[in-house]
Amino acid sequence: MSGDGFAGRLEVLEPGPMTTVQDGGRPGRGALGVGLSGAADRGALAAANRLVGNDERAAVLETTLGGLAVRARRAAIVAVTGPVTAVGVDGAPAGSHCRIPLRAGQVLSVDAPPRGLRNYLAVRGGVAEVHGADGAAHRPELGSLATDVLSGLGPPVLRAGDVLVTGPAAAPLPAADLIPPDASAHTAPVRLPVVWGPRDDWFTADARRLLVTRAWTVTPDTDRVGARLHGPDGLRRARDGEPPSEPMVTGALQVPSDGLPVLFLADHPVTGGYPVIAVVRRAALDAAAQLRPGDRVVFRAAG
Repeated sequence: MSGDGFAGRLEVLEPGPMTTVQDGGRPGRGALGVGLSGAADRGALAAANRLVGNDERAAVLETTLGGLAVRARRAAIVAVTGPVTAVGVDGAPAGSHCRIPLRAGQVLSVDAPPRGLRNYLAVRGGVAEVHGADGAAHRPELGSLATDVLSGLGPPVLRAGDVLVTGPAAAPLPAADLIPPDASAHTAPVRLPVVWGPRDDWFTADARRLLVTRAWTVTPDTDRVGARLHGPDGLRRARDGEPPSEPMVTGALQVPSDGLPVLFLADHPVTGGYPVIAVVRRAALDAAAQLRPGDRVVFRAAG
């Protein structure tokens, strides 16, 4: 499939610290050892796509701490969602959470948000292919164009010179050209509800109490696979050894032998051998995806 006849192209001028292509992911591939992956913040993915008339699972760009600049090679319609951040067109403010028309040659920039971690740039028609600066062409694998940093599926992290080929528009533009951002989504500390288990019985009663009564700090050792958390006291085990390897889900709080939890995110492994003391509720996974190093997290038992 070539880019001829497609709705437009965006050229990456500056990729920022880490920008990847993400979509709804690869559901139902766990038996192959392939995780869901896809956008870390599903609500922001859907919102950006709705603004430009795409399917909510269409491929977009996921930035990490901003720094992205792209040039429209043809006219395009885009939107940026996630935490509120500065968005510019040729250096002039354009705003986030709204529809932005780009003329051929114009440059769109996305800054690092004051709070939160990841923003989402949707382009009308969705990203259909990535043409790398090295000449490689990347198309969907196992039904998705998402970059899975753990498995290596999908296009690599974007670099300057990469070109994004968009697909044809799938639906008319919606009447609403802006979506109010969720003002409560990125407050501090970040409060995440959890359900206990499946291996909370591997931990002492004091460890279970500590998990939900103290604040944890997100360490710099954080990426799309997971967020490592730090606190003055680790979670003590009630038994020795490690459980057999078992399936893992997004939001699992896995606790290695040092007692410091790891919160699994979008590109987590499909199995793991450390006990999972609790799992973040699905409704809070988008907030978990926006955790950045230095953020403080408070867990609350929700059932």
